Amino acid sequence: MAGTFSQIYIQYVFTVKGKANLLQKPWRDEVFRYMAGIIKGKNQKSIIVNGVADHVHVFVGLKPTMCVADLVRDIKNNSSKFINDQKFLKGKFEWQEGYGSFSYAHSQIENVYQYIAKQEEHHRKKTFKEEYIEFLEKFEVEYNEKYLFDWIDE
Repeated sequence: MAGTFSQIYIQYVFTVKGKANLLQKPWRDEVFRYMAGIIKGKNQKSIIVNGVADHVHVFVGLKPTMCVADLVRDIKNNSSKFINDQKFLKGKFEWQEGYGSFSYAHSQIENVYQYIAKQEEHHRKKTFKEEYIEFLEKFEVEYNEKYLFDWIDE
């Protein structure tokens, strides 16, 4: 019987509402593992989830039956609920609206994985805003800075 065989590699990038540094080290890895579980629960492949206090990179192998926007919506909704239910913060945690999504070839998996794994080191040299705009320019995504994330002066 003929079937459909496909693997699409997507990197999502999204930030904490207000670009606040709320993803604290004591529980950040637990949140990233939870996000990986959401992805697996949707029958997709979690390659790596990592980030720093103000933003997250999620790299997935996406099956063609899953919509890019649906998966990121579910990751953001369920992980913010998890953070709030765990009471990691005194106030309400929210992700900022919007996200970036960038596609890669199978041959690029290791490089993207290493880049995401080294986020702490990477952001000692470059702000999130610089990184995000570089992604948009590298992937030739047209944008108006007025519609990007709400940036805190970095």
